[in-house]
Amino acid sequence: MKPLLLLALLALATPALSTSARAEGDAAKGEKLFKRCQACHAIIAPDGSVTQMGGKTGPNLYGVVGRPIGSYAEFSYGSGLAALNAKGQIWDQAMLADYITNPTAWVKQQTQDPSAAAKMSFKMASGAADMAAYLATIK
Repeated sequence: MKPLLLLALLALATPALSTSARAEGDAAKGEKLFKRCQACHAIIAPDGSVTQMGGKTGPNLYGVVGRPIGSYAEFSYGSGLAALNAKGQIWDQAMLADYITNPTAWVKQQTQDPSAAAKMSFKMASGAADMAAYLATIK
C-alpha cells in the first residue's frame, strides 16, 4: 500500500514541478529566441521606444507578463483569449510558457471549451520557458 501512496503523491506533485520549472527559464536565451517571434510580434514601449522590431500580425509583447490576457487594444483577439480577458485572467510567466508551447491546446484547457482555438498557430517546441522569462523582464 505504501508504494501506491508514494506513486499517487508523485503524480499529484508532477504538474506543480513542471509548471515551476517552466517559470524559471533563462531570459538571455529567450532574448536570442525572440527572432522566431519577430515575424508576428514586436516589443515597443508605450513611449515608442523599440526593444525588438517585428511584425504586427500578433500583439505587441511589451509588458505582456502581468497584463490582462487579451488586452492589447490594437489587436483583435480570438474568442478564447477574449473569454479569459472577460474573466480577468492575468498573464504570468508560467502561463505564458504553457501558452506558447501549444496555444490552441492551452486555450481549450483554460476555457474548458473543446471548440476554442487560438489565433496564434506557432508552437514553440523548445525554449518556451526561456521566452517567457525574457518577456517577463520587459516592463
